[in-house]
Amino acid sequence: MSKTILFDCWGTLIEQGVHSPLKQVKEILGIKIPFSHYVVRAERVMMTHAFPTLKEAFLAIAKEFNLQPTEEQLDALIGMWNKSWMLAKPYEEVEEVLRELQKNYVLALVSNTDNIGVEKVLEKFGLKSYFAATFYSYQLGNLKTDRNFFYQVFDQLGVEAEDCTMVGDSIQSDIIPTKQLGMQAVLIDRKDQRDFPGKIKDLRELEGVL
Repeated sequence: MSKTILFDCWGTLIEQGVHSPLKQVKEILGIKIPFSHYVVRAERVMMTHAFPTLKEAFLAIAKEFNLQPTEEQLDALIGMWNKSWMLAKPYEEVEEVLRELQKNYVLALVSNTDNIGVEKVLEKFGLKSYFAATFYSYQLGNLKTDRNFFYQVFDQLGVEAEDCTMVGDSIQSDIIPTKQLGMQAVLIDRKDQRDFPGKIKDLRELEGVL
């Protein structure tokens, strides 16, 4: 039986204030490659180390794709990204579910994220106290698709892969990598748009599949 539950943040526990911020970055910068190819490169640039400012983060993404953004584009990117975390909020059932699960499981937060806003959002809504530890890609220097990300998680928590269940909204970032490591993984599909075995549509369904 899994004793530790690892939760993704964005799209799993927290609803961002704007729709698909990374997709909007692609559109504002006019990046033409397929999203599946773009997103891995963009996350690796922006979310595997901390940036002093959002402007520096977006300049780094532009450099990755050999672009020279205008000041208007940079202003649009910064405004959109700040709106995304400033207006972010937990999904309706999140605090109730975390409170109950905390009684029987060790909970940890694992997220591909930049260093702008994530801690502020957790503190604003009083969620951080539910987690024994938080693991962010910008701190670990790896994305969740990198095995070393989870090896660092296991080491710090003192657990093995088979002791853990991963809960997330991305098949590519949350489900496939963790199943390859021997973890149980549960997909949350709030809009019920994906055909995937054992998925849940609400975190209140989680204990029934653990």
